Amino acid sequence: MALVEVSNKRVILKKYLTAWEIGLLGDEMEVVTAEAVPLSVPAGSSAVLVKNLYISCDPYLRNRMIRHEVVTSHGVMKVISSGHLDFKADDLVWGMTGWEEYTLINNPESLFKINYPEFPLSNYTGVLGMHGRTAYVGFFEMSKPKKSEYVFVSLACGAIGQIVGQLAKIKNCYVVDSAGFDEKVNLLKTKFGFDDAFNYKEPDLEAALKRCFPEGIDIDFENVGGAILNAVLPNMRLGGRITMCGMISQYHLERPDGVRNLMYIIMKRLRMEGFVIFDSITVYRQFEEEMAGYLREGKVTYVEDIVQGLDAAPAPLIGIYNGRNVGK
Repeated sequence: MALVEVSNKRVILKKYLTAWEIGLLGDEMEVVTAEAVPLSVPAGSSAVLVKNLYISCDPYLRNRMIRHEVVTSHGVMKVISSGHLDFKADDLVWGMTGWEEYTLINNPESLFKINYPEFPLSNYTGVLGMHGRTAYVGFFEMSKPKKSEYVFVSLACGAIGQIVGQLAKIKNCYVVDSAGFDEKVNLLKTKFGFDDAFNYKEPDLEAALKRCFPEGIDIDFENVGGAILNAVLPNMRLGGRITMCGMISQYHLERPDGVRNLMYIIMKRLRMEGFVIFDSITVYRQFEEEMAGYLREGKVTYVEDIVQGLDAAPAPLIGIYNGRNVGK
């Protein structure tokens, strides 16, 4: 029997990025049609062949682009052929994949089955996928919130920040968030119902935080770093917690910014802790069930920014670094 093959369009790096500039979308990336892909896994293989339905644009991809030819990130996929006992054709899954039409995944143990297909499948690139799990674990397990505490979320219009702020409201916390454009600041207060928000381009960030938190901050869920983190430290309350999730302000710098206010960690008995979501996979089913419930009940709203087709895929990535996108 003849082996059925299909063409495979993909987004690749023409050259590896060795400097920390943000100019990603010049000559570095291109969309090409690769060699034909057979629509079945090799005989005796435990791999899974998937058709990619959604791919995820995220700030952390900037670091991955030093090492990979085909751009890779999390995505939502449909299984076409499987040599693995846990997966069969037509299963819907999410996990790490390539920016291409079809991907052969040699370690399908890293994939998650989609248990709530009644939600938009794109949600599994965000609120029901890695970003939702990151927000859930980072806030509930790392930050350990208590009712009525004061919570600050930097970059709150992003994929993770918008979820953290809403989880904090579910916990009956006082929530203040920051964003880089006044339109986004207004969105945080109206659509998401946060208690206050400000533009992080204000000239005096310490004063902005003092205005929003006259009694100080109990929890800082940090996605930005740099100047924001410097301003947060003096505004923390005694015994506060700083959960380090991301440092988007530093990803493009050849020489990262220093942090000047570290003495406050001692003076205010603060706990600052970083985490990587891949260390916490055991809570996935619990997270997925809870988050699906929040979505059904309208307790969590999720904003997505979607473009169609691989040809359009590179542009939104640079838009993230320039703050042009709204939501995931």
